[in-house]
Amino acid sequence: MTPAILTLNAGSSSLKFRVFARQGLALMARGAVSRIGGDAELAARLAGGPEFRSPVAGGDHAAAMQAVLDFIAAHDEGWRIEAVAHRIVHGGTRYTRSTPVTPQVLSDLAALIPLAPLHQPHGLAAIAATRRLLGESVPNLACFDTAFHAGRDALFTHFALPAALFEQGVRRYGFHGLSYQWLAQVLARDHPELHRGRVVAAHLGNGASLCAMRDGRSVDTTMGMTAVDGIPMGTRSGAVDPGAILLMQRSFGMAPDQIEDLIYNRSGLRGMSGRSNDVAALLADGSAQSRFALDFFALKCAQAAASMAVSLGGIDAMVFTGGIGENAAPVRQAILHHMAPLGDFATLVIPANEERMMAIEAAALLD
Repeated sequence: MTPAILTLNAGSSSLKFRVFARQGLALMARGAVSRIGGDAELAARLAGGPEFRSPVAGGDHAAAMQAVLDFIAAHDEGWRIEAVAHRIVHGGTRYTRSTPVTPQVLSDLAALIPLAPLHQPHGLAAIAATRRLLGESVPNLACFDTAFHAGRDALFTHFALPAALFEQGVRRYGFHGLSYQWLAQVLARDHPELHRGRVVAAHLGNGASLCAMRDGRSVDTTMGMTAVDGIPMGTRSGAVDPGAILLMQRSFGMAPDQIEDLIYNRSGLRGMSGRSNDVAALLADGSAQSRFALDFFALKCAQAAASMAVSLGGIDAMVFTGGIGENAAPVRQAILHHMAPLGDFATLVIPANEERMMAIEAAALLD
């Protein structure tokens, strides 16, 4: 039997998975269940093999998890799942490294749902489904998107609010930590001189943020207490004047749930363009609204990069990752054009691989 690690990344309507060999972490299978809650479908393949597609009966994460396990059982090549690693967006101040899931951990993470309403419930749903379907003998491990940013200087973790609120958890946490942790490992391996230097990393996808890194550690980042802060994203607004939120409540009669839906689901590129949050579609569309949304996104990314450079005392490299960062060359070029006043610096594109980072974390915990 080949000991293996299963990684899961649960979203509101999707469940992505990878199967890695525990020794050496060779990728053995990958796939995703899409359109959970609707016409759900599993698309999966063994490493190097053809794609397998199948409808998924049932409309929740438990059904999606069952479909993943059924695929693994049907295509098992002598694997033995020894652990399941889950991407959990928010670990708060208590969880600053990957950790085995216990009832206390689950309770603590559920209390953080208000800080990550778009992500946290689905990660917890995947854990519940895994525990029910695989039993207690297979450990579940939580890998946190906030953990990489723990330990930053207090200058980068506070809002300009009374200290009592900071003590109650109103603070800047930062996200996309698994992605930045992977970038730090790749830089240390392939570009050690840059790894030691002043790196501004941009994880640009449907969720987007920037991170100032030195010696493989987070110094500053654009996201704050929640994953809606910072630069504009696919459907999320990014930073908005708090007064605008108050105006929506007091003068426009919008309830908190309506405002939450607006800033998480109906803003960003989708809201500004009036068309889509898909950058490829916006580039192809070419309408004035689509061009404006992309121009705005590029400008805000560049402004944020300049802010990260100030936190580092300069910039030696700009690293792009994520779906937009890796694949949308015109957007990268527009960002770099705006960054010209910062002088010369290296530019790299490094594919995101949060799943492998989770497998690395899981293997270390098992060992």
